[in-house]
Amino acid sequence: MGEPVTEPVRWIIGPCVLAHDGRVALQIAHHLAALAARLGVPIVFKASFDKANRTRGDSFRGPGLERGLELLAEIHRQTGLPILTDVHEPWQAEPVAAVAHILQVPAFLCRQTDLITAVAATGRVVNIKKGQLLAPEDVVWPVDKARRAGAAEVWITERGTAFGYHNLVVDPEGLAAMLELADAGDFEVVFDATHAVQRPSAQGGVTGGARQRVPALLRAAAAIGVRRFFLETWPDPDDPRDALSDAANAVPLASVEALILQTNAVCDVVRGFLTGPGSGRYDRA
Repeated sequence: MGEPVTEPVRWIIGPCVLAHDGRVALQIAHHLAALAARLGVPIVFKASFDKANRTRGDSFRGPGLERGLELLAEIHRQTGLPILTDVHEPWQAEPVAAVAHILQVPAFLCRQTDLITAVAATGRVVNIKKGQLLAPEDVVWPVDKARRAGAAEVWITERGTAFGYHNLVVDPEGLAAMLELADAGDFEVVFDATHAVQRPSAQGGVTGGARQRVPALLRAAAAIGVRRFFLETWPDPDDPRDALSDAANAVPLASVEALILQTNAVCDVVRGFLTGPGSGRYDRA
């Protein structure tokens, strides 16, 4: 069933969007840095300087590029955590790459050739969110675009597939298919458990969610073989003063440690199965 899995489980965690003062984002980042040090777990800090894909025109979008990059640079300076943030337009790629270590292509833009090309040309790691209408087998095409533009490292993040109106589902077979393609195509698969429980625009233009299902989806993805995970978090997702976006599907910051420990434990069991006696017997049968 493949080569022995030795790479540590990796996490991308943070708030959906930055506020202008950066207070909550910095609080979250310090908490995550302490977790990473105490647990010995690699964590990337994620936050957006602009949420250009909000449902409503009057929703909070963030502090914008200039202020947002200042905040992200300060978070990295104070915590040492690598930074991941979204890029929505090709011209943003170069200034964002001066601060962020991983540049993310949003799901709705995962087929935008000019955007993928600009992000890949920076030389930074490229994380492409898999579009909600994209078949698992078709992730090879945005990966190919990024490779053609010079990307050395590409990640594909599963965040749920549209299933009727106002609903997303996670397809276990699709995750398995992407892992198989990743082995052949030299890219990494990430599972985004918080966006996967969204209910897009389900509440009169406000996105809902079912955060209570995040732990089960994390365990399921780990059992399939995923070893990179994405979570959005707020100190209190139910406090509208601080949870400025994706509150219904984000997890409380206090629960992040337990989610990491549970998920990593499942990954350890799976690694033992893949590398222990009898591993690969099913594939060779």
